[in-house]
Amino acid sequence: MISGIIGRKLGMTQLFAEDGTVTPVTVIKAGPCVVVQTKSANGSDGYNAVQLGLVEDKAIKLKNVSKPLRGHFEKTGGGLPPTRILKEIRLIGEPEAAVGDQVKVDVFADGDKIEVVGKSKGRGFAGTIKRHKFHRGPESHGSMNVRAPGSMGQSAYPSRVIKGTRSSGHMGDAQVTVKGLTVARVDAENNLLMVRGAVPGANGCLVVVRKS
Repeated sequence: MISGIIGRKLGMTQLFAEDGTVTPVTVIKAGPCVVVQTKSANGSDGYNAVQLGLVEDKAIKLKNVSKPLRGHFEKTGGGLPPTRILKEIRLIGEPEAAVGDQVKVDVFADGDKIEVVGKSKGRGFAGTIKRHKFHRGPESHGSMNVRAPGSMGQSAYPSRVIKGTRSSGHMGDAQVTVKGLTVARVDAENNLLMVRGAVPGANGCLVVVRKS
């Protein structure tokens, strides 16, 4: 069974229970998706997976599709229109779906434990305190090391900054996986998934929702 779907983060809202309890949730427009390719551990791929394409309201024009992507969709038999977004979902067992099958938000149910993969918000160039949670230096009179990273070089061998040392630089805009989230409600009619917990990325960004 396919245990994942592609969607877009819409924003946050609240769910009210009958006893007045308020639950903050993140709303994800999940799917519908179509199976573009299946991979089997018994085949040449060596692992079980399905490749999903996100079916969006505005279809991509055929003239804007590259030749390799056009050929990839022609291998499906020519019945599938090209999609902008393609993502692969790993499976534990053999894929039970066939090329052309639709995957909708009803693969999830209320209370399911999930994990969401997305791209974090870009924060631009950031210093070591904001980026890596470094401690600041003393702010007393004469201090010249308030928010500076401090000494990173060595006085002896190798007398250089080691590659990968935490320093200032581009913060955010990286793939993040948030685990331990819970499905609060599934709205199959509107393809909406309401998740209890924090979902990475800005509103409108692409996310992949998978069962834990």
